Amino acid sequence: MTQTKHTYETTFIVNAGLDDPQIDAVIEKAKEAIVKNGGEVKDLAKWGRKRFAYVIRRKNNGFFVVCEFTGPGDIVAKLERHFQLDDNVIRYLTVALDKKALKSRIRPADLLKQPTADSPPPQVGTAVPAAPAVPAAEKSAPLTQPSH
Repeated sequence: MTQTKHTYETTFIVNAGLDDPQIDAVIEKAKEAIVKNGGEVKDLAKWGRKRFAYVIRRKNNGFFVVCEFTGPGDIVAKLERHFQLDDNVIRYLTVALDKKALKSRIRPADLLKQPTADSPPPQVGTAVPAAPAVPAAEKSAPLTQPSH
């Protein structure tokens, strides 16, 4: 019997005090944990060192990593157990992506791409029509103080 594969996205924060090769080793261990438990890494984006909004485990910044992967339903528990045992992973969050979210999402690696001077600005949405003009006769007259 074949298990159905679901799509997940996990974001985890690695201790920014580590050297770059050590951070890469933590990321590789996370990828190995996914593959070892029957998953497949689809996309991985290293967002880099970022400052926290508040102190977490006596640290002010961390190295953010976003990973999209597919796997069986029990892979999330196994991956999160891996994160709990790794002292260099400060925080993590894994979410399941449904079909609707997959169609409308931007891949983690695409978020890192900065627009260049040659590229047109991104299309955010459709134009909003301007409010209709109110004729001068319909505008209310300014209020005045009554004279005594």
